[in-house]
Amino acid sequence: MAVSTPVNQPAADTLLRIYEQILNEINEGVHVIDANGMTILYNRKMTELEAMKRQDVLYKPLTEVFRFPAGQESTLLTCLQTGKGIRNTRQTYYNGKRKEITTINHTLPLVENGELIGAVEIANDVTKMERLIRENIQERTGAGYTFADIIGNSASLQDVVANARRAARTSSSILVVGETGAGKELFVQSIHNASQRAARPFISQNCAALPDSLIEGLLFGTARGAFTGAIERPGLFEQAEGGTLFLDEINALSMPLQAKLLRALQEKTIRRIGDTKDRAIDVRIVAAMNEDPVEAIAHQRLRKDLFYRLGVVTLLVPPLRERKEDIPALVDHFTRKYNSLFQMDVTGVSPEVMQFFYQHDWPGNIRELQHLIEGAMNLMGEETLITLEHLPLPLLRRTPASIVQPAEPVYPMPEQEKSLREVMEEYEASYIRRIVDKHDGNLSHAAKELQISRQSLQYRVKKLGLRRS
Repeated sequence: MAVSTPVNQPAADTLLRIYEQILNEINEGVHVIDANGMTILYNRKMTELEAMKRQDVLYKPLTEVFRFPAGQESTLLTCLQTGKGIRNTRQTYYNGKRKEITTINHTLPLVENGELIGAVEIANDVTKMERLIRENIQERTGAGYTFADIIGNSASLQDVVANARRAARTSSSILVVGETGAGKELFVQSIHNASQRAARPFISQNCAALPDSLIEGLLFGTARGAFTGAIERPGLFEQAEGGTLFLDEINALSMPLQAKLLRALQEKTIRRIGDTKDRAIDVRIVAAMNEDPVEAIAHQRLRKDLFYRLGVVTLLVPPLRERKEDIPALVDHFTRKYNSLFQMDVTGVSPEVMQFFYQHDWPGNIRELQHLIEGAMNLMGEETLITLEHLPLPLLRRTPASIVQPAEPVYPMPEQEKSLREVMEEYEASYIRRIVDKHDGNLSHAAKELQISRQSLQYRVKKLGLRRS
């Protein structure tokens, strides 16, 4: 029996135009490359997701247009190399304008007559979604940061992150210790948002911001008639019910007030000022301080029993000078942040500025670096690179002439191409070994010269596998 041929079948070019129109109307990004990694199809939604023009992407090698973080590769190219599909994979990369893009992808190989001829990626934007979720969390709880916002891959930082993630699983009290500007509240908010209390309030209070006479009522609340003008008002403990109460600079509280705080922690009850009844509370307390707890106890700025009660889990946030390998990532993060706010297109910092950043002590830590980048970008015109002339004049006056006008590179170039992290680790190991040998293996003396704690030096010696030469 003869098979009839369809009447009025559209021509091939007509079908192609129909397919292209359909692809441009769907709400997912579609990106197709051929067997050579060349883009051959790029729909309208993909141009929106990646903030690129079709003519800047079509018929060009993928790797010439987009940049992927070290150690990661395009899911499209991975699919092309392996011939295997990749589903529901989150990918963060940079477009041709160095803007960060985050998508969730389905990536599939394209096969014709048993031969791999390309790969297709179907992408959904999660950048805006994550921002909306974060804003919603912050509006509901007061905490907007998560562990994904903590920038840096140094071992010392990642150890603290790992411990903080583990601590987030429980409701035990936590003491976060770190210098001013090191990012203590970033950790505290991340712990709250990773805990079972994430949907409940996050209340933050700096204990040094108010005198004891005011902060006591603010913490515990007041009863009507407790003093002239007093009204029934719940304190921060009651406002944080079911959630987290963050007390920053806990060592600024007077000793009597620290005693009342200790009682609240132990009894899990509070009493409003002027009231006669106790109120049960279910609040996780996270405290922070910017000095060594041992020093604070010795100088009677912190009760020993309160320290033991708060420090069920103690997190030591390393200062920036002890994790300088994270500086490039932080510079990139803050540059992109202020590019977005100021509508600029700054690509980074000059080698001289980066050299200065590595040699600077960073007394203000990450906050100082952030303000330095922001200030520099305020002084820029059409330049795309932050140079020494954009840094504050008082800072330049303290800058060694060898940095302002370097005669030669401070660090020797490696014999073969290596990642920045590998080069930094090699230099760190070499320098630490030299200082330790200089002091005949005395870690206390070596740590003093390196201007880091003995504990931090012990960690580095163990991590780098150093042995005395």
